[in-house]
Amino acid sequence: MKPYAQSCDQNRQPIFEVLAPAVTDRRRLLEIGSGTGQHAVWFGQRLPQLVWQTSDLRENHPGIRQWVEEAALPNVRPPIELDTRQQPWPEIEADCVFSANTAHIMADDAVEAMFRGVAALLPPTGIFLLYGPFHYGGRYTAPSNERFDQWLKQRDPASGIKDFDALDALAEAAGMQLIADHAMPANNRTLIWRKRWRAIPC
Repeated sequence: MKPYAQSCDQNRQPIFEVLAPAVTDRRRLLEIGSGTGQHAVWFGQRLPQLVWQTSDLRENHPGIRQWVEEAALPNVRPPIELDTRQQPWPEIEADCVFSANTAHIMADDAVEAMFRGVAALLPPTGIFLLYGPFHYGGRYTAPSNERFDQWLKQRDPASGIKDFDALDALAEAAGMQLIADHAMPANNRTLIWRKRWRAIPC
């Protein structure tokens, strides 16, 4: 049986409404943390001009493969193994990177490595889209996010909702500039950074 996450069905349309206009002139996308694979096939079907490369830790590959193989879309690629902390990253050509609901389940060093890796991978003007819940000014944006953050930290003390300012500082240090911050349903956001023509040395 294929893995299934109800949240993917719930958030896919709002994410698509932000993602689609952002990638109209893009050709190759890397998804970091493809999870079940649901997003990849749903978005891939609706964005046929975009080659969608799935990736995740190896233990999640069987489920992703089930979704990808069943959909049989010519533009959605089987998963590659990617741990953001690995060195080097796989050799991938991509002019945009997308990741949903990953930062809050990652340790700080893995998030830092993700921003460095994305910036190194992207060409100038490449974009990074990150969806999920975030703090602003060190404050929760809603009581539900506070409860969720507490649950995350009880499950894994290294995880937890990340602060927008800290993420934006990582992006700036890696040579990326914030170009959009979209409010999403259920107290989530979609952040979009674009790589500068001249990156700031890390």
